[in-house]
Amino acid sequence: MTHPEIMRALSGLLLGMFAAILSSTIVTNALPQIVGDLGGGQSAFTWVVTGTLLSMTASMPLWGKLADLFSKKLLIQTSLLIYVGGSLVAGLSRSPEMLIAVRVVQGLGVGGLMGLSQIILAAMIPPRERGRYSGYLGATFAVATVGGPLIGGVITDTPGLGWRWCFYIGVPVALAALVVLQRTLRLPLTRREVRIDWAGALLVSASVSLLLIWVTLAGERYAWLSWQSALMVGGSVALGALFVLVESRASDPIIPLRLFRDRTITLTSVASLLVGIAMFSGTVFFSQYFQLARGESATMSGVMTIPLIAGLFVSSTLSGQLITRTGRWKHWLVTGGVLTTAGLGLLGTMRYDTPYARVAAFMALLGLGLGMLMQNLVLATQNQVRPEDLGVASSVVTFFRSFGGAIGVSVLGAVLATRVTGYAEDGLHRLGAGVEGSATVGGGGGIPDLDALPGPLRTVVEGAYGHGVADIFLYAAPCALLALVFTLFIEETALRTRTGGGEKRA
Repeated sequence: MTHPEIMRALSGLLLGMFAAILSSTIVTNALPQIVGDLGGGQSAFTWVVTGTLLSMTASMPLWGKLADLFSKKLLIQTSLLIYVGGSLVAGLSRSPEMLIAVRVVQGLGVGGLMGLSQIILAAMIPPRERGRYSGYLGATFAVATVGGPLIGGVITDTPGLGWRWCFYIGVPVALAALVVLQRTLRLPLTRREVRIDWAGALLVSASVSLLLIWVTLAGERYAWLSWQSALMVGGSVALGALFVLVESRASDPIIPLRLFRDRTITLTSVASLLVGIAMFSGTVFFSQYFQLARGESATMSGVMTIPLIAGLFVSSTLSGQLITRTGRWKHWLVTGGVLTTAGLGLLGTMRYDTPYARVAAFMALLGLGLGMLMQNLVLATQNQVRPEDLGVASSVVTFFRSFGGAIGVSVLGAVLATRVTGYAEDGLHRLGAGVEGSATVGGGGGIPDLDALPGPLRTVVEGAYGHGVADIFLYAAPCALLALVFTLFIEETALRTRTGGGEKRA
């Protein structure tokens, strides 16, 4: 494809990817009002986010495998239609259970859009030239990931709209992507006589889902060390072992285990998992910090995360352009790991009264690091595999990143609840409010209403959330440091200059 043809098709991919990521992040600042209007509790608050991440993560390997067997254009259009249907029904939800169920369906479409966008980009463009275009994907990912909460906050605070429009807003974007892709995407279809590994798809989905359900419910419904935890973790491990056994014997496995014989693919997969934890901690918990620790509105909460957006946008775009120009990519991964670790560590020092300029600088540092890591880990993987494995290899890396994000949201969310409760109890004890004030500040598991609290109690709540969210970033920093360590062992190879067989390297 020529450059103009690529840009026209890429516009459709960017629209679809923007809608997909937006659906995961736009509800962040609206969640307190959504859960309150539907009569849900703290568990519903977590599951509205985790449900989408769970189905997206579990379905991604299957979409990647289907992309190696069927028309990529038809598959991404199918995922767009699933997303549109889920979004329309989500906006009509009348109960937390209905919303969570529909968000799971929506996640199936998001999984397809996330994975297939990377795969189609790789099918159109050789690795050496892919950096300049993957930078656009990275920038779109950055804007939708961190801009979603801003858009959601504005919609929620706007009279006449309300939180239900957080789900409707992505529908016209997805429909526009459907039309653009139909008119511009032209990829050759290579048919192969193979069988889809349905057993492998079912086992990997079940194993991942059971593990994510455990990390979501542990600490709330039952103790981390309990017979329920042992049963669910043991079941997930057993299903994972059975999956490995099935894949080792399948004629055409959904995740070919031979891919992990390549050290680069193994290292990028593990690094992506760790980056996912860092990335989602920066998007989900910033909204709680600005709203509950600093008392900002949903709209202003989104505005104050702009430094993170800017850092992601600049670094993902600039690194992609320079990789195309020079053919060198590893130093971007290493630099990104250093900046991400430093950004998370510095964010771990903030409190509810930390000057915003300092917090903004720390956010920008985190954004710069994430922008250098996300797309370039996928690029390093795609450069290592044969053309027939391009789809599944791309989805494997994205799968691990989403898996890390789902685990991060669940585990760090549970830790946040515990830390906030502890800090609030300490603050109440210093005030002499005792147990009587616990329910007043949200000690019963609900989300506190800062405007309804008297001055001293409000300061206690803001201090508890400020310190608690900072602890979350501090706990995520070692994950970023480990990702940096893994990227150091990745061997840099020259980027291929062709997408088909007999690739040249430059």
